[in-house]
Amino acid sequence: MVLGVLLSTFDIGEIEEGDFFIRFKLRHREDDFKFNLISVYGPAQAEHKSSFLSEMVQVCSKETVPIIIGGDFNIIRKPDEKNNDNYSDRWPFLFNAVIDALNLRVLDLLGRKFTRANNLPNQTFEKLDRVLCCTDFESKYTHSTVYALPREISDHTPLLFSTNDTSTTYQPQFKFELGWLLRWWPIYGIIP
Repeated sequence: MVLGVLLSTFDIGEIEEGDFFIRFKLRHREDDFKFNLISVYGPAQAEHKSSFLSEMVQVCSKETVPIIIGGDFNIIRKPDEKNNDNYSDRWPFLFNAVIDALNLRVLDLLGRKFTRANNLPNQTFEKLDRVLCCTDFESKYTHSTVYALPREISDHTPLLFSTNDTSTTYQPQFKFELGWLLRWWPIYGIIP
């Protein structure tokens, strides 16, 4: 997972890592608004999904400041988030219960319906990636939008979260270079 913010705009108060998430507690420099930015990567394996959902509840329910949480949840919410009939209600039911219990709302995705496609001859398309936020965050940033960016290498569509006005169509391009890992990770004591 990669999580980044503009340090010219935000102060990072604390960083927390879990098995399935990274959390930044942020303060907006201009208006002193404090919130949690959480990036998640849910497991694809069914035997780990309950641990993922439990960890999500633990990290979100202990917070007193607004939350925005996004990433690859690896769980769909309803049958129309998949292009075939291979659907089980177990994980969507639990995922939706967690979203409701935490009083989160899914931000609308602009640009495409599905965020993941496999590379099999009979392709499966699913909406596994999303951004959720609490009402306090949504009230502060009323024009928040999630854009689907072009999918070039990964089987997942990168998402761009923006707090700009919805009439803004600017979509900066971000390219992740694998060479960055070899260059920067050893500096921080992490060797791939």
